[in-house]
Amino acid sequence: MFSIFEVIPVGVIVGALAVLLLLAIILTGYLKAPPDTAYIVSGLRRKVVIGKSCIKIPLLERLDKLSLKLIPIDVKTSSAVPTADYININVDAAVNVKISDSAEKLKLAAQNFLNQPTEYIGRIAREVLEGNMREIVGRMELKEMVSDRQKFAELVKENAAPDLAAMGLDIISFNVQNFTDGNGVIDDLGIDNISQIKKGAAIAKATADKEVAIAQAAADRQANDARVEAQMIISQRNTELSMRQSELKKQEDTKKAEADAAYQIQKEEQRKSIEVAAANADIAAQEKAVELKAKAAEVQEQELNAAIRKRADADLYQRQKEAEAKKFEMERDAEAKKFAKQQEAEGIRLVGEAEADAIRQKGIAEGEAMEKKAEAYQKYNSAAMAEMLIRILPELAGKIAEPLAAIDKVTIIGGDSNGVSGVADGVPVVMSKLFESVKAATGIDLSDIVRADGYDAKVTRNIHLKSDLPIPSGLTHESVREDEYMSGAVPTGEE
Repeated sequence: MFSIFEVIPVGVIVGALAVLLLLAIILTGYLKAPPDTAYIVSGLRRKVVIGKSCIKIPLLERLDKLSLKLIPIDVKTSSAVPTADYININVDAAVNVKISDSAEKLKLAAQNFLNQPTEYIGRIAREVLEGNMREIVGRMELKEMVSDRQKFAELVKENAAPDLAAMGLDIISFNVQNFTDGNGVIDDLGIDNISQIKKGAAIAKATADKEVAIAQAAADRQANDARVEAQMIISQRNTELSMRQSELKKQEDTKKAEADAAYQIQKEEQRKSIEVAAANADIAAQEKAVELKAKAAEVQEQELNAAIRKRADADLYQRQKEAEAKKFEMERDAEAKKFAKQQEAEGIRLVGEAEADAIRQKGIAEGEAMEKKAEAYQKYNSAAMAEMLIRILPELAGKIAEPLAAIDKVTIIGGDSNGVSGVADGVPVVMSKLFESVKAATGIDLSDIVRADGYDAKVTRNIHLKSDLPIPSGLTHESVREDEYMSGAVPTGEE
């Protein structure tokens, strides 16, 4: 039978036991410290662990815990404390302290508060803070403390920090809750402050109102300036618009006036063209008429017939009146057509030309008719004219006797019976005067023709009436021989 020690060496066994022991120590002594707690390991070694892990050797080392959490403390003065200006007040403050995590202060805190509850730490810290707070109250005036609590808190912290640091504590915050006194001084300061605040507020409000009024006035002035400027700009734009409209109206009126003037000029030129054409036609007709009148005058001078010349004058006068009436009618028609066809200038011109041509053709036709009539008059001889005169003698005698026919009764005064015969004898006397006038005007002696046995016998006995030459004025048939008249020795009156 074999022994275990004979199979496994002793050294191996010892090593295995050591490993097992080490594992047991590690498993039983492993520590893990939270962040708000300080693990203090003492014994073989001294070590402080915060938020880390470590191994404590069982039976040889000791573990102690120290809380690092905040400790809230209500610090109040137990009795009234006189200020620097000798006013008794009570102070109430809220303070937060904690054990410091620095190595030196943590060592001190472990010496002073290891394994102590937080109430104990808070009570010790409150006593230290109250004493320092009393000291600061005695150094400051009430008004200064009340008006500047932050300064008071900073002074207390600065004064108490060394004392607390000696115990391993840190002051995290110090806030003054209240200042009280038994005489109402703080209330009076409040009233004074209220008055000062009201005064300042009133002054500030008045200043603000003044600034608001000034700003409002400035804004009103700016708004008024802007409104005036806008109105000026509007007025200026309206003026420019009116001027532009006036210029455009002036240009429009100018163009219209130019167009009207051009139209009037064109109309006037057309009217002048029509008038010139009509005048040319009238001139042509008048020239033709003058020529015809000249020929007619020559014929009338040759005929030397007063009755025929008067009738010719009457006919001429009638034709002149008719021509003037026709001219007036044509001018009136042309004027009417001109106003009726102002927009048809070309048509007016054509109508005018047509009318002018018609007038010209009519004048030419009348001239030719007058010329034919003159030629017919030139073919008359003395016998023919004498015959014409004889034909109108009854009419002349009737006209002369008309006054006698109008006599209803004759009253003879003085009983002379020659009165009636004297009235009746007036007719032959008038006829005799008429024959003398005809003889003086035409050279034809109607009395000789009447006394002759016959008209043809009387005429053919003195001259041959086959010649177309007229008998000169002042000569009778008896005083002119046939051979002298036919040979041209007797003056004809044409030279």
